[in-house]
Amino acid sequence: MPDAKILIVDDHEDTLYALESALAPLGYLLGRATNGDEALKQVLRGQVGLLLLDVRMPGVSGLDVVRYMRRVEQTQHIPVVLLTGFGPDHELTAAAFGLGVADLVMKPIDPWALRTKVRYLYDSHRRHLALEQEIRELRALVKGQGDAAEPAPSSALPHPDARVPVQRTPEAHDGELEQDLT
Repeated sequence: MPDAKILIVDDHEDTLYALESALAPLGYLLGRATNGDEALKQVLRGQVGLLLLDVRMPGVSGLDVVRYMRRVEQTQHIPVVLLTGFGPDHELTAAAFGLGVADLVMKPIDPWALRTKVRYLYDSHRRHLALEQEIRELRALVKGQGDAAEPAPSSALPHPDARVPVQRTPEAHDGELEQDLT
């Protein structure tokens, strides 16, 4: 997912602009949506590596977007940072973290803190996806070797549970010969 974007979702144009300005120094590809429906469409099209999502929007709320994303395999692991301007709310916090959001950030947002969180979450998600891809490739490679019609080479290592016969040293053999001769 080399060209995955960070999708910023808010129903206020000035907030979208402020968030884009705060994240621009990171150099990541940024996308925007002004409502939950538009956000879901973009997420389902793919290429979203992180979602910054306003909680309270007309129509489909940020929590609704997250609920839907968590039910769809292709989107359930995309990190989400929820944004709210309504101050601390214990019910919102419980619901958000219950859905597996990465963080819940209060507006106004500290640009330095936001950049740090976004860089960490986005890069971690990309590394996770790269490791999953590598695992798939290795499994395919191993499966391909297991399906080969050629017999295993004779120099193949024994199974780890196989018993190895006890090796006797030459001194032990000499001692046994002497005992047998006497």
